[in-house]
Amino acid sequence: MKDYTTDMTVGSPVRHLIIFAVPALIGNIFQQIYNLADSIIVGRFIGADALAAVGSTSSITFLFFALCNGIGSGGGIICSQFYGAHDHDKVKNCIVNTGLIMLIVPVLFGTIAFIFAPAFLHLLNTPEDILADAAMYIRYMSVSLLFVSLYNYLASMLRALGDSKSPLYFLIISTILNVILDIIFVYTLGWGIKGAAIATIIAQFTAAITCAIYACKTNAFFKLKKRDFNFSAQMGYKILRLGVPISLQYALISISSMALQRVVNSYGTVVVAAFTATCRIEQLIHQPYSTLGASLSTYCGQNYGAKKMDRVYMGYRKGLLIMIVVTAVMTFVMQVFGRAITSMFVEDPTVIDLGTLGLRITSWFYPALGLIYVVRGVLTGMGDAFFALFNGIVEVIGRFTVPILLTKYLGMGEVGIWYSSGFVWILSGVTAWMRERLLNRRRKRQELLAV
Repeated sequence: MKDYTTDMTVGSPVRHLIIFAVPALIGNIFQQIYNLADSIIVGRFIGADALAAVGSTSSITFLFFALCNGIGSGGGIICSQFYGAHDHDKVKNCIVNTGLIMLIVPVLFGTIAFIFAPAFLHLLNTPEDILADAAMYIRYMSVSLLFVSLYNYLASMLRALGDSKSPLYFLIISTILNVILDIIFVYTLGWGIKGAAIATIIAQFTAAITCAIYACKTNAFFKLKKRDFNFSAQMGYKILRLGVPISLQYALISISSMALQRVVNSYGTVVVAAFTATCRIEQLIHQPYSTLGASLSTYCGQNYGAKKMDRVYMGYRKGLLIMIVVTAVMTFVMQVFGRAITSMFVEDPTVIDLGTLGLRITSWFYPALGLIYVVRGVLTGMGDAFFALFNGIVEVIGRFTVPILLTKYLGMGEVGIWYSSGFVWILSGVTAWMRERLLNRRRKRQELLAV
């Protein structure tokens, strides 16, 4: 058990956060290479219209992935709390019950995505010249939803036990496979967007199956016996009580992204292509923050379960310091190398110019983005289901109002699209910080009353 788990309730918080975060960061970056490979290969080998078609689906596919993965994330946090409390029987029970739920949810949402793909795209005002390709891409991605959900469920459980390395190995293999298959299917065989989608499905299936086999063979908590396979209504309630708000938060963020995508689509294919390129790059930018937040969730979950609140807030302060360093580096990279990075996706100089400008604008708002992930990680680790949902509502309000305000009423045009992202990050970041301050004050009052 010691070889495949990590007890974060003892030892240096910074050491735990960094050791946990580095493999998770590498894994997340490789996971984003799925999207990058599709975008770069589609954009360069097929053209800007094909890139726009793939990009126009991102908010829709993210919605369905998020609805499923939020449940897995909630189960992982519950699992980390039981592990911190050294209740190993409930750890196994949590793994089983989360797995049962995760077999049902992806099938349900995948079916909905497959059937209603054209309707979703029409709702977003997707340009007619890319509509058919975009609908086809969504339908292929709906098939892959079960595999993505299975892999992320397994990864969440392993990370809850302090193992961020094992999921990485299989993700690297599947990512390399995805790139190879992309080149074969899109460039060599000329299958176009369909080829990129099929390559992604095969690669995601590979990640899910290999990770499942490895977990069952090596991790003691996954070596389940017949008596472990029982559905517990109480455990299911715990998982859903935290997982559903996280899913809804992700879903609301996705819906807010759809609102922004609708504004982007109204400016035509060039702006859609530029926005797609910057979104793909910013998905990578999110990864250091995301992995830091995930590290804090596991760290805080274990220490919260062990009732070590002093270590929870020590981890929070250290996480903020790490975030500041990461932000400084990434802002510098985007300001200096933004054009070279954007040029990886397309050759059209108009698209490159607009995408470069967009990256330079949003990079000034990275501190707010980092704050969101740090505070969210701490609060989620402590089981604060309310914040996850409330933060999603705040982002939806921002995404529906700020882009229209900047692009239409203040006359900023397409440039306002990228400024709106930054202002929404500020809104969400401040909201997250205020929530943490409120809970911290309550904790201090309770400690005084206890004395």
